[in-house]
Amino acid sequence: MKKVVLDVLQSRGTYYELGLQLGRELRESPLYSHHLKRRKKSLRYYKVSMDEVKSLFLEFAPGLWDELKGLSNGLQWTLDETIHEYSGFQQEWFQSGCSSMAKDGIYVRNYDYHPKTYEGRLLLVQPSGGYASIGFSGRGIGRIDGLNEKGLAVGFHFVNRIKPGEGFVCTTIARILLDTCKDADEAIDVLRRLPHRHSFNYSLYDRNGKAAVVEASPRGIGVYHHSTLSCTNHFQLNHMKKDNRHYLNDSIKRLEILRSGQEKGLTMEGAFNLFNNGDSPIFKKAYDSWAGTIHTCVFHCDTLKCLIGFGESASGVKLDFQDWMGGEDIPIRKISGNFDTKEPFLFMEPV
Repeated sequence: MKKVVLDVLQSRGTYYELGLQLGRELRESPLYSHHLKRRKKSLRYYKVSMDEVKSLFLEFAPGLWDELKGLSNGLQWTLDETIHEYSGFQQEWFQSGCSSMAKDGIYVRNYDYHPKTYEGRLLLVQPSGGYASIGFSGRGIGRIDGLNEKGLAVGFHFVNRIKPGEGFVCTTIARILLDTCKDADEAIDVLRRLPHRHSFNYSLYDRNGKAAVVEASPRGIGVYHHSTLSCTNHFQLNHMKKDNRHYLNDSIKRLEILRSGQEKGLTMEGAFNLFNNGDSPIFKKAYDSWAGTIHTCVFHCDTLKCLIGFGESASGVKLDFQDWMGGEDIPIRKISGNFDTKEPFLFMEPV
């Protein structure tokens, strides 16, 4: 087993101040040298129109445009460079897993991906002019999943990256939802209107008990919702199935397992064990195939209590996001976890 340690970062202030702090911290971390190395590929693989990106951010999440300006200054990069690398517009995404379930006020999700892409940062942010949120960092300003102050939980699930469109990647979309939407209905509306780069499921759950899955691709979206939710990595609506990958056995199997337990009551600890226990069929260990479980998050959408697991069969770290929003900083600065893999976590290893 490999021991890995992630950072817990807390930020309050204007969006510009949040971005400035993020940029300074990123520049001092091992991630920075890897991102500099990635820049050479990014410049070859896609182009970004500054005017187009600015227009989209000002329409959907103007605060994040200010955060990108702060990030630019914190990194000591030009705004053009920062937008190209960290806005999440026109970027690529590789195959990944991810499972989620929601019921009884609880949203639980596993993030399954390759360790070398992981940024190793749990962020608690309270921007003036936007909703506060807790979630895991992805592509700079983006989020892998999270819970906001209104009790909206958001996660995404890779479906396909063929035939990409002109639009945002999943991490930026998740952040836009967390910062601007108070419930699942508002999130669905935003997902209908903004442009999507790749095909993803977005799982949503709010404090009113509304659960929804939005199947989104560059060619359109579909929505289904209920009082309970289970979501993996394929589209289920007939008009969306054309964007599925050919191999769906693992995704279908995990979905069947999740659905088989929907009639039982769900607790935060029970949800955590089901998803995080290394012997569970939901927990994935295929790290070298871009589908190993890296973290587990359990959110109670009414009380805003959180249970976070990093790695396999973790003990779980309990956080009260409601107290944090009231001004009480959490004392935890690091979370450690054990991983059954030799794959590198680049956020811990300088080039």
